[in-house]
Formats: sequence, structure tokens, C-alpha cells
Amino acid sequence: MAGVSAELELFRRRWREELAGGAKRRRREVVAEPAAKPESSSSSEPAEPGYLALARGLLDGGSQPAPARRSPSPARPAEEPAGDGGGDGSDDLLGQLIRDLNEINEVPFFDVQLPYELALKIFQYLGKTELGRCAQVSRTWKVLAEDEVLWYQLCQQEGYLLGTSISDHSSWKLALRNCHARERTLTTNWKNRIGAVSQLQYELGKVLCDVHSWDGVVIAGYTSGEVRLWDTRTWDYTAPILEAVHGPGDAGPQPHVSFVRINSTLAVAAYEDGTISVWSLLLGQEPIHHYQHNQRVQALALASEGATVATASGFQVKVESPNDRGVWQTAGSFEIQKLVKTFAWLLNEPSQILLYNLETSQCLRKMGNSIGDFTCVNLQNSPPNMLVTGNKDRRVRVFDLRCSQPLCSFYAHQLGVTAVQMDDWKVVSGGGEGLVCVWDQRMGTKLWEMHARHPVRHVWFNSHSLITANIPEEKAPRGATSMDDDFAAHRKHRGTIYAYEFSVDQLAVDSVLPICRSSYDEATGYNYNIGLTVPYDNI
Repeated sequence: MAGVSAELELFRRRWREELAGGAKRRRREVVAEPAAKPESSSSSEPAEPGYLALARGLLDGGSQPAPARRSPSPARPAEEPAGDGGGDGSDDLLGQLIRDLNEINEVPFFDVQLPYELALKIFQYLGKTELGRCAQVSRTWKVLAEDEVLWYQLCQQEGYLLGTSISDHSSWKLALRNCHARERTLTTNWKNRIGAVSQLQYELGKVLCDVHSWDGVVIAGYTSGEVRLWDTRTWDYTAPILEAVHGPGDAGPQPHVSFVRINSTLAVAAYEDGTISVWSLLLGQEPIHHYQHNQRVQALALASEGATVATASGFQVKVESPNDRGVWQTAGSFEIQKLVKTFAWLLNEPSQILLYNLETSQCLRKMGNSIGDFTCVNLQNSPPNMLVTGNKDRRVRVFDLRCSQPLCSFYAHQLGVTAVQMDDWKVVSGGGEGLVCVWDQRMGTKLWEMHARHPVRHVWFNSHSLITANIPEEKAPRGATSMDDDFAAHRKHRGTIYAYEFSVDQLAVDSVLPICRSSYDEATGYNYNIGLTVPYDNI
């Protein structure tokens, strides 16, 4: 740059002298020929060369000239006098100056050629908005910003279409856009209660004892001792029976089911006589493990992932899990000083919730200071650092684990809160009076509610579906033995399981259970929802 500035200064000084000498010569010519016509003199005067106009503009302090294309220096016009600085190398100086100015004005940003893989590696740190802006810069950047690898990674990072490969969609940008549109539609349907609802009523003559669900798969136990499964994601088969293990002398009625639990691979049921049966969801309807307590089981817990079962009976707690060879055995057994009522992620004291670190066994925080006792706590299904609780004082409270005071509180249920779950924006709660309420957490308002006869004992939901269970307090209602064949009267006592579907892709007829799809042509059978099979109901 210093060399170019020196050459430019030299160029200016020489052309000042050239212009001054040319002005003196023109004044002498005007004095020597006073009678010359202005028109003829102007027509005979040679045209000003381009480099002279360039120099004049530089001397007058004008803006820097636009860069010229790389080409040889323009030749001097033939009509220019040879004595006008032609012998001092000014042409070479001017050409060098123009080339230097071109090199200064070129910004080598879009001319740098990176390998495609390296440029793609840089673009993967951008989000959707940044990629959209980069696609408007140039054609090369548009190709990079719309690469399928980038949009496939964005889908995976945002939690959409997990478990798919990059070859499953031809346009991942469009796939991500459809996922966002579907999420907005689901949110609208949740807020306005738009969707289909079904009742999982399979065991018609018995009372519902306990319900649990995992990722849309529902397990239910009845007073008849039967354990049923439903897959609400497909509805493509009749609810199978998970067979229990009984001895040769067990010819009488089977004991009632006390508790049921399910995860991704296992299903567990505990019976009134202290029997525990474990099934594998992948192997079939026969139990893979069976063990016995001496007394009735008061609590049952199943690990969310893996194969670990914990049961409590009286003062004894057992932990069962398979070893490295797949053989089930007792991993731990110990006695406690107080009766266990339920297993939870948090220990519950009157009016307070104690949060413990399982690795250090240290109490990290005490939360809540309500008048009533906490009846339900959900930490596992809540967003990070969030906790939702239900209390006997009829309120649902949302806590941030980083502070002791609740973020928000909803006055919900007249007979106390029995089940709760939350996500990023909504809270679903169930009460002892049979009411299911959906709340907008950010607005602190109730969106809608549904009512059933019995207390709500189970609530589970994901982005597009909701499972609720109303379980009766009395497992042997008065007069139940005489009403085994009277299904209409038995509906008051049996309990219900509701499956709500808020996805727009779910058709109304697909949400009806197979048992509810019978027609008038069948000779035998019973159908509570027989109106759903009438053709004009679809209009």
C-alpha cells in the first residue's frame, strides 16, 4: 500500500506539470491565431484521452474510480501529440496504477473456493433463520443452505422424526416445516378440545383396580384377576390377556389385582395374595418371572428403563432384577421401620416436599408450605428443573427446583388432587371428584375439563394423546354379584379408561376400539358405542 501511494503521488505531480504545460501552449496558440473560429478550433482539437480524464478526476479530489476489468493498458490515441509526455513512460505508470487500484478494490470474499464438505461443516452451526438468510446471498450459498444434511440435523436436534435416516425424506426442510405446522395444530386442538375420545372398556363384568401407561400402551388390572393391554397408537388388535401363574390347587376365583406397572419392555402386576408376576412385552403372554410375598403388597415400582422391580409388603422391601445370564433373582431385600404406602421420586412430609440427591443421600431442598398434605408428585415426566404437585387443599402447584416457592398455583378440585402431569406449557390434573382439568401454565387459566363418576387415579399424556383412568374406591360394590349380567347397571361401578386423541391425522372411526365396531348383523355381542357404527354418524 505504501508503494502504491508513492506511485499515485508521483503520478499526480507529473500530470500537474503536464496540464500546466498544456495550458501554457494553448494560451500561446490563442494569442498567435486570434482570428480562428471557435467551431473549427474545437473540432480540430483532439479528443481528451481516457487516462487524462482519469487523472483530472483524481486531481479534482473526486471519488475513487470504479475498478476496471483485467485487461492490457489502453494504447495512446494515434492523434495525440508525441510530445505530450509519451516519452517519459507515463503509459506504463498509468497502467500499473490502474492494475494496483483494481487489486485494492477487489474484496476476495466470494471468490474464495472452499471444499464443499468444509463449507457444510461451517453452515451446520447455523439455525433455521440464519440458513434462510444465507440462502439469499448467492447461488452457491443457497445450495449450501438447503443441503439435506443440515435440515436433517435440525430435525433431530429439535426432537422431530427421531429414529429415521436421512434417506427417509426427499426434502428435510419441508419435513421440518410440516412438523412445526403439525405441532401448532396439536396445540390448537389441545386448547379447544378438538379430537376423538374412546373408552377402553374390555372387562365388562368386573371392577377396574389399577391402570398404568407408557408411551401410549395401557395396562389395566381387574377384580377378576385379569390383566389387559391396549396399544392406543394402532388399535390393530384386541386387548390381550397377560396370563398369571397359579398353582394346581387354585381352582377358585383368582385374587384381585392390586397394582400394575409397565415400561418399554416389561409389564408387572401385583395381586391381593402377595403374588407378583412379570411379563416381557416382546416374548408373549406367559410370565417370565414370578415371586411371592407373605402379605398383601402395599407398593409396586418398575424402573422407567431396564428390568428392575421393587415391591413392599408389610415391613419388607424386595428388589428383583435379572443377572448377566438373564436369570431373575433377588437383588436386595431389607426391613424398614414404617409401613410403605407408595414409591415416589421424592419423600413426602406433611406440608413439605424434600428433594434428595441419590448419590450423596443429602437433602438438597425443602419445598412447599401448605396447610394440607401433598397427595401426588410428578418429577419424572416434568420439564428440566420443574416439578408439579397436588395437595389435599385442592390446589395444583408448579415448582422450580432452583427456588423454594411455587411458580404458580391452580385451585382445581373439591375433593383434593389425585394425579398431575405437566409439560412446557400445560398442566393436566385429576381430582377425587372425578374431574380432569387442563390448564395453561403460562396464562394460569383453565382450558377445559371432563367429568366422570369415580376418582381420577392415573393421568398420562404426550404431544397428541391423553390417557386418564377413573378407578372406583369400592372394588366390590353392594349388589355387584347380582348385577354381573346387568351391564347397564354395572356401568356405575366398573370404572373407566379414556383415551383422547388430538391429532388431525387420526380419523374418528380409527379411534373406536375393535369391540365397539360391531354391527346389527351380528347374532351375539354387546356394544356400548353401537351408534358409532351407524353410517349416517360419519356425515
